[in-house]
Amino acid sequence: MGFIERNKAALNDAVSASFVGRYFHLDGSGHNARFTTELRAGLTTFFTMAYIIAVNASVLTDSGATCVCNDPVDPTCSNDEAYSLCLLEINRDFITATAAIAALGSFLMGITANLPVALAPAMGLNAYLAYQIVGFHGTGPIDYRVAMTAVFVEGFIFVILSILGIRSWLARIIPASIKVACGAGIGLFLTLIGLSYSAGLGAITGAKATPLELGGCPNEYLDPDTGACLSHKATNPTMWLGFLVGGVFTALLMTYKVRGSMIVGIALVSFFSWPRDTSITYFPRTVVGDSRFEFFKSVVAFHPIQNTLLAQDWDLSKVGGQFVLAVITMLYVDILDATGTLYSMARFSGVVDPETGDFPRSTIAYTADAIAISIGSLFGSSPVTAFVESGAGIQEGGRTGLTAITTGLCFFLSLFFAPVFASIPPWATGGALILVGCMMMRGVLAINWNYPGDSIPAFVTLMFMPFSYSIAYGLIAGIMCYAIINTFTWALAAISGGRLLPPDYDNKEYWSCKCCWLLIICSCANSDGTVRSDSPRAQPWFIRAMKGDKQFWRSHDTDTFELESTETRTKA
Repeated sequence: MGFIERNKAALNDAVSASFVGRYFHLDGSGHNARFTTELRAGLTTFFTMAYIIAVNASVLTDSGATCVCNDPVDPTCSNDEAYSLCLLEINRDFITATAAIAALGSFLMGITANLPVALAPAMGLNAYLAYQIVGFHGTGPIDYRVAMTAVFVEGFIFVILSILGIRSWLARIIPASIKVACGAGIGLFLTLIGLSYSAGLGAITGAKATPLELGGCPNEYLDPDTGACLSHKATNPTMWLGFLVGGVFTALLMTYKVRGSMIVGIALVSFFSWPRDTSITYFPRTVVGDSRFEFFKSVVAFHPIQNTLLAQDWDLSKVGGQFVLAVITMLYVDILDATGTLYSMARFSGVVDPETGDFPRSTIAYTADAIAISIGSLFGSSPVTAFVESGAGIQEGGRTGLTAITTGLCFFLSLFFAPVFASIPPWATGGALILVGCMMMRGVLAINWNYPGDSIPAFVTLMFMPFSYSIAYGLIAGIMCYAIINTFTWALAAISGGRLLPPDYDNKEYWSCKCCWLLIICSCANSDGTVRSDSPRAQPWFIRAMKGDKQFWRSHDTDTFELESTETRTKA
């Protein structure tokens, strides 16, 4: 054991003294990080987020992508054999696309921003694109190819906002409770998808008399018109396999903080579903089942993207407002999601300046994330974001970009196991979607429940997302509710000279925005009620340059801050 430790120490010292060690700020360069620790942290991050390969592919496949349905009776072609075979190819394309953009994005974040944060297609936005923008099997208002154009444009706008340094300012404009409710609402939305047939356990279905009802029946007992179970409810063995192994067993592993719990649950359910001629097989003796099995037998093979690569359609004459709504919604959700996650992970790793709320290379990090969004759209993927699962790697000791690079290399290797990832059934990923939704719900504790003007709009936001089956409509409903309630109370207080105030008005979250010049110069409070945007160091770099600041490119004293952050982590 001593021999291994001595060799590991020698390796760490050698790498720290090299160009790699100096570039990534390894031990002795301010971050107190070790090479072998970074490698272990990167592996940990990969195993906690590798589920995204199968889950994202499963969700996006429901959009139909470039497959064309010509059935005049059933616009979803649910029972069309040729369409189902096309979806198999699309699913394989999405597996490659997901792994490729996760590898490229994570590597880009690590090499440029030197942060231990991995990137991958965002949960929530993939569902919004698949079920709201494009619609199930292409029944939505926008064609898949036009949707990819919207993702590309959104990423391009994101790059501009990041370079100008105003991305975090846009996030501050939204009231804190609405931000928190947005994440929780997406969690409920993912839970609903995880319970459905197309990308989940198949525990619930639509119905004639009620919006939802208990499902869980084998496919032969589904009503072809409504999708409801005609009989044999809750008897489908695949539902129980996904629930007990992919859901309950995974939850037990998470309870004991076993890393990679979701991967274990998905792998076990898939393993039980692979043998043929069983009631739970994913390879039935059908044309579709035979096609799945032939691809699965390859095990190790690289599947090139054939249908979704460079699928953009720039003819926007027939979409109009729907295209604009899609871009704005994805942009807004990305601003909240990616900006919040990057900030949270940077804070978790101990590199956030307590005075400005900024972190080193923040503009580069935001730009890398934005570039990955546009590149991902060229692969045919939904918007990319920083993954909160990066916290698992940071908990393992990851402090530099080497952690993200290691995660990216793992995703790159997964490209050559496409047949395995393509053979993961939807009931294997349904439990993971539900558990991801559960984790996203923890944010409701941060909602200000002490004042109705904050809590009611937040509740409307998180409730309306799953019930309207739309993230966009949930956000619109919440913001409108907030604006109406708080504008009325403000106006009444102003007219009465402050005498007519709600009894709980003192519990209201502080929020104000005195905007000038495209909302760039704002005074917006943080969620804790403090206002930092008055600080010259917190303003966008080009505003500081216009004011004559000769060091406008620096958001804080990097040397002093890195020393302080290192001392803080050492004490911790």
